[in-house]
Amino acid sequence: MKGRAPKTGYSRDEFGPAWADVDRNGCDTRNDILARDLTGETFKAGTNNCVVTAGTLADKYTGATINFTRGQDTSSDVQIDHIVPLSDAWQKGAQQLSANQRKELANDPLNLMAADGPTNSAKGDRDAATWLPPNKAFRCEYVARQTAVKATYKLWVTQAEHDAVASILEGCR
Repeated sequence: MKGRAPKTGYSRDEFGPAWADVDRNGCDTRNDILARDLTGETFKAGTNNCVVTAGTLADKYTGATINFTRGQDTSSDVQIDHIVPLSDAWQKGAQQLSANQRKELANDPLNLMAADGPTNSAKGDRDAATWLPPNKAFRCEYVARQTAVKATYKLWVTQAEHDAVASILEGCR
């Protein structure tokens, strides 16, 4: 546990290009996560089943079912969330990671999840002390994944975040 470091020097670019193909399967991370988290997904022809064009999301943050269709006016309905927001990670140790480690963190499937766009936007870069999913049934998994990601990348938590996570985990099976 430590206090939050300053946000000085933070930019999304510090975590490498958005949605890199870190697993080298020919698909960018955004499409990998959409393919993993949607059901009934369809793909753009000629992309080797990489570019997801549609599917259904059982959103864990809200408990709602969202029909996803790729398009200028609809793609934002389902966003890919960093469970540990990159800004939060930066202030809790990621600034000390190598550029390659930060790129891995930004594209790690454990730290990524398709989510309801407006709910993800409302979450922003807040940690568990200041934001939890409205769907209470998902909170145990949510804080467990945050903790696993922070442990993997040797990031720290603030006292308030520690207390919030501990409180949630006490009620989990």
